[in-house]
Amino acid sequence: MKKLIPTLLILTLLSSVKANANTFETIQLYTQDELNVLIKDNQHLQRVKADECQLLQDIKAHAEKVQEPSYVYLWGDMLAWGVCTERDVELGMHYIKESAQQGLLAAIEQLGRYYNKGILVTQDKDRAVRYFREAALQGHLGAQMNYITLLNQGYGSPYDFEDAYRALYNSVIANPKKKKQANNLLAALGKKMPEFALRNARREYNN
Repeated sequence: MKKLIPTLLILTLLSSVKANANTFETIQLYTQDELNVLIKDNQHLQRVKADECQLLQDIKAHAEKVQEPSYVYLWGDMLAWGVCTERDVELGMHYIKESAQQGLLAAIEQLGRYYNKGILVTQDKDRAVRYFREAALQGHLGAQMNYITLLNQGYGSPYDFEDAYRALYNSVIANPKKKKQANNLLAALGKKMPEFALRNARREYNN
């Protein structure tokens, strides 16, 4: 009987492991479209936490080896804020800037916000203007609003008023609160512009 006890224990443990394996939910790697939506909604770090950091190695591999811009940005943000990995602000900013150089608008806009507020970097309003302008003229709504905010505060150049106005004026904004905020920003900027520039800015984009 004594020899049977270990065997019974092993069988019981194996049965328990099998049962747990059947109930364990495997987290699939995010598709590019899914990740881009998460980034747009600023939910990417929360999603990684909600998935209990199970995709850490996959995310790192996609950033370092595959070098997909959205994953480069995600990995940089994770490093910058210490989400599911040891915090390394310098390396995190390196990846965020790399994804911006790859053309990811969310990364460009975020760099604008960081330099605008002095988050993780030395505050530099002029550099923030440049980042916001780059993302704004490519259609990033948040960048458009931040760009005009800084122009209204006296940063940037009056030569940029027309392009900045045109970009936000032609944006489609479903959220009523943001639409009202955009209208207020445009009204303030419009007062700084000559009438001919305002007319030009209100024309539709040429297709």
